[in-house]
Amino acid sequence: MATINLISDTIDRDDISALCDWLKQEPTPKLTKGELTVALEERWAGIVGTKYSLFVNSGSSAILLLLAAYKELRGFSPTIVVPALSWVTDVSSPMLLGYDVILCDCNLDDLSCDLDGLREIFERENPDIFLSVSPLGLVPDIDAILKLCKEFNVLFIEDNCESMGSVYKGKQLGLFGYASVFSMFHGHHLSTIEGGLINTNDVELYKVMTAMRSHGWDRDWDMKTRLWERKIWDIDEFDAKYTFYYPGMNLRSTDLQAFMGLRALDKLYHFRSIRNSNFLYYLNRIETNVLKLSQRSDDIVSSFAYPIVNTHRRTIVQELMESGVEVRPLISGSIGRQPFWINLNGIKRLPNADLCHDFGFYVPNHQGLTRDNMDTIIKILNKY
Repeated sequence: MATINLISDTIDRDDISALCDWLKQEPTPKLTKGELTVALEERWAGIVGTKYSLFVNSGSSAILLLLAAYKELRGFSPTIVVPALSWVTDVSSPMLLGYDVILCDCNLDDLSCDLDGLREIFERENPDIFLSVSPLGLVPDIDAILKLCKEFNVLFIEDNCESMGSVYKGKQLGLFGYASVFSMFHGHHLSTIEGGLINTNDVELYKVMTAMRSHGWDRDWDMKTRLWERKIWDIDEFDAKYTFYYPGMNLRSTDLQAFMGLRALDKLYHFRSIRNSNFLYYLNRIETNVLKLSQRSDDIVSSFAYPIVNTHRRTIVQELMESGVEVRPLISGSIGRQPFWINLNGIKRLPNADLCHDFGFYVPNHQGLTRDNMDTIIKILNKY
């Protein structure tokens, strides 16, 4: 029986061959972070439309570094609102950094935040930040979120780790917030094996993140910034080698991965087109889904996988697996029902997230999926 895989490799034999040729150069190319990392960052910033981009070793590290840098800039522990239907590191990262984390419910249209519930939280809790998550490539109502954040003076940050290439009203997701994060993990839209990206237009945030990514020193700053900071702190050139301006980490990636990333970006629009076509094929044929998915006319859903909520989940999942279809729970379900959250805060009940937790799952969508593959999946889904 053939397996219908959840993902298909975005790194092909030509990429491996090109990487081998690059590694065989004389002299041996620099493998740690260097010129190719900068080239990848500049190219990705141009694709999204932001001034700055920073390459790190994972999408989770991107979230951690962004929130750590923001806390360093502000000098206090902010309150952050995060959708309960998200990924674990959307919540664990701010928790580990001392943020006060509030969970909000999802909606059943695009699995992003429930706007009515978000308004109630903004009114009641007066938070500092809203971390919006775009699950599985689906596109939130960005204008409505921005309007709400502006009304209550809440900073808007985007987690687009599952939605690389998705478009809202003709613009790439990642362009709308104070900052945004993306993932280039092996199983995602494009891969550097492990890797993540942070985008922003804020020069101060970029400066702090650039230092904190590499221990807190100044080696990745431009010369003008380096000299200015050294003058402020009375640091000479020798001592500057091991002077640390911020409480840093080591979240760097490598030029080897940046080499793969630059090649991967050449495939973005082609792969996105296939994923979107597959999404629409599913959308027009799946008959049994609690979710009310759609695609607006000016949007593009760079679908990561196709989500289903069905009360017959156990039976459907069993039949899918017996038919060779890889299937997963609907990401983390509700974070409010995960053990790490319950241990610290008690169980958090949120009706839509609970529904997804109990009855949600997702089926494959990737550039290697065939129509026959999808028809096999659709036939099973529509029985229930």
